[in-house]
Amino acid sequence: MSDEVPGYRQIWRRFASTGSVMGGRRMIKAAAVLIALGYSSLLVYQGGVTFNFQENRQGSVQVPDLLIEPVTKTNINDIVQNKNITLEDIFISVKTTKHYQQTRLPIILKTWFQLAKEQTWFFTDTDNRQLQNQTNGHMVNTNCSASHQRKHLCCKMSVEYDHFLDSSKKWFCHFDDDNYVNVPRLVNVLQKYNHQDDWYLGRTSVYEPVKIYKKPINKLMFSFWFATGGAGFCISRSLALKMMPVASGGRFISICEGIRLPDDVSMGFIIEHMMKKNLTVVPEFHSHLEQMKLLIPETFRDQISFSYAKAKDEWNVVNVPGFDTSYDPTRFLSLHCFLFPHFKFCPR
Repeated sequence: MSDEVPGYRQIWRRFASTGSVMGGRRMIKAAAVLIALGYSSLLVYQGGVTFNFQENRQGSVQVPDLLIEPVTKTNINDIVQNKNITLEDIFISVKTTKHYQQTRLPIILKTWFQLAKEQTWFFTDTDNRQLQNQTNGHMVNTNCSASHQRKHLCCKMSVEYDHFLDSSKKWFCHFDDDNYVNVPRLVNVLQKYNHQDDWYLGRTSVYEPVKIYKKPINKLMFSFWFATGGAGFCISRSLALKMMPVASGGRFISICEGIRLPDDVSMGFIIEHMMKKNLTVVPEFHSHLEQMKLLIPETFRDQISFSYAKAKDEWNVVNVPGFDTSYDPTRFLSLHCFLFPHFKFCPR
C-alpha cells in the first residue's frame, strides 16, 4: 500500500472489530472503497469555490469591552414555537484557534453565546484562563495543531464529535468561529426533525457533488454531497451513533487522511457514502462563501447562521443598520442588536 495514503490498514482492523454493528458485507464494501482510493486520484468539483479560504489576520477585529448582558433575561425556550426539542437538547460546537482568541471569539461571547451559554463549547488548540472563565469552563483544548491544514482541522472535528457522543444531547450542531448563530431559529428548525431518525442538515457550498475518479482510466467511482462547515451543520443523535464504528475515538482522522479531503467534506463522505444517508439541504445556514449583502433584513429572523470575511480591503458582511462600520466591521454586533435589541450595549 502506498505510503501516500495512510490509515487503510488501521481502518480495516477497526471495521473488523465492529462487525456486530456493521453488517459483514457493508464492512467489506466500505473497506474496499477505502483501499481503492489508495490507487485513485480525487477530483473535487467545487463550482468555482475553493476550500482554502483564510481570513487575512491583518483585517482582524478588536472588539472593545462592552456590557454584554441583556436588560431582561432571555429564555430561548420562551421564544421557540414548540417544546418537543429545547435548547437543552442541542450540543453546539464552535471550532476556533489561538490565532482568533482576541478577535473572533470576543464578538461571539458578546452576542449569541449569551443566549446559549450552557450549550455552546469552543474547540481550540491552546489553554486560555481568561476565556475559560468567560465561558464558564467551555473552552476545550483539543491538543490539535493551530494549523489550517486538513489533518489538523480533522483532528478538531474528531474531538467535537466525540464530545457530543459523551453528552446526553439529541443534536450535534457544528459552527465555525466566524459564524453568528441565531439560536432561537436553530431550535425552531430542529423541532421539525426527529432526533431518533437519521438526519444530516446543512447547506452545500458547491454546485456539484464531490466526484471521485479512478485513475488512469478516469472512471467515476462514486460521488457525494457535503454540508459546508463554514455555514454550520447539524447531525441527529441517531445518525451520530451509527457513525461510531468508523468515526469515533479518532477514527474520523483516519478517514480524513485516507480520502485526503477536509473535515467537512470527510463528514459528508462518511454520512452520504458510507452510511448511505443523504444531506437534507437547509438554506437558512450561511457561510462566507456567499454574498452576505444579498440577505435582506426582513428575513434575518428566519436565518440560522450568518458569516463574514475580508478579502483585501473589502468586507463580505450582512447589510444591517446599527453601529458604524469602523466600530463594527463584521456587522455581528449590529446584527445581534437587530435581532435582540434588549441587550445593554445596543443603541437606543
